[in-house]
Amino acid sequence: MKQEHYVRPSGLPPVNGYSHAVAHQGRSILVSGQVPLDADGNLVGAGDPERQVAQVFTNLATALAAAGAGLHDVVKLTVYLTDRADLAAFRRVRDRHIDLARPPASTLVLVQGLIDPAFRVEIDALAVR
Repeated sequence: MKQEHYVRPSGLPPVNGYSHAVAHQGRSILVSGQVPLDADGNLVGAGDPERQVAQVFTNLATALAAAGAGLHDVVKLTVYLTDRADLAAFRRVRDRHIDLARPPASTLVLVQGLIDPAFRVEIDALAVR
């Protein structure tokens, strides 16, 4: 049985859609970085950060489902963005896919580029089932 504790202690800065820490007990599922490619390997949302982030969350959900989990089981996200201006789009899409009452711990990294210059986002995840 999965047990979790979401931590947002006083003394740390305010959060925007994430928890400072998540303690868990259960089976871990690690999902490799997902990029905005569809099942056929085609880029989704060229130049459109919101569509790219949405495709990445679709891919995360697909990978998690194959491992017997879902986005509600995610306890940690690592997000790589190539443009800080895409942060608002990321947050809009993320907030449609996570439990806002129990958001995962998160790291957001601004990078100069990803493996394909057309990719604006990559996200990996840790889930617990």
